[in-house]
Amino acid sequence: MEVLKKIEEEYMQLVKNRLGENYKVVFGEGSINAKIMLIGEAPGEREEEMQRPFVGQAGKNLDEFLDILGLSRNEIYITNVVKIRPFKINEKTKRKSNRPPNSFEIEMSIETLKKEIEIIKPKIIVTLGNIPLRAVLNDKKASIGKYHGKAIKFDKFIVFPLYHPASIIYNRSLKQVYHDDVLALKSLMKNREENEIEL
Repeated sequence: MEVLKKIEEEYMQLVKNRLGENYKVVFGEGSINAKIMLIGEAPGEREEEMQRPFVGQAGKNLDEFLDILGLSRNEIYITNVVKIRPFKINEKTKRKSNRPPNSFEIEMSIETLKKEIEIIKPKIIVTLGNIPLRAVLNDKKASIGKYHGKAIKFDKFIVFPLYHPASIIYNRSLKQVYHDDVLALKSLMKNREENEIEL
């Protein structure tokens, strides 16, 4: 865990140097020995407030996902590509509102994500949404619509892309697709355990 703490401190310094002091870093959490690593896009308002990844409504969807897999948050490692909340200021209310991470924030954060993956050495990387899928595969054109629910052999890992849990909040029709994809992931995990597939 010491080595993760060091990476977190380096990232905090990077954010300070490039973006200033107005950001709270929401770093990854979970088991350093996790076989499964979940990667989201970026923290939202609730995550920034709690300084933990995947809390609030997206966290509830994540908990349902973990229930299906028979896992707890302690058994996996959860992080985001961008570890600060990307926001815009609402003209009328003058309040912050969430926005997708921009290319500058993503590029700034990629190396930190790679270091996390190196330390955790997961067997399966579950990407949630387009941004983590593109970051992990190093392919800016990769699309979640094309790859969701399919196991992709990449480097020393299996990458398993899912729609982001938050997308279900905005698009209810994805709920069944997401559920089916999670069952496909469960089946992959079971096969790996039974056959001890070497990557």
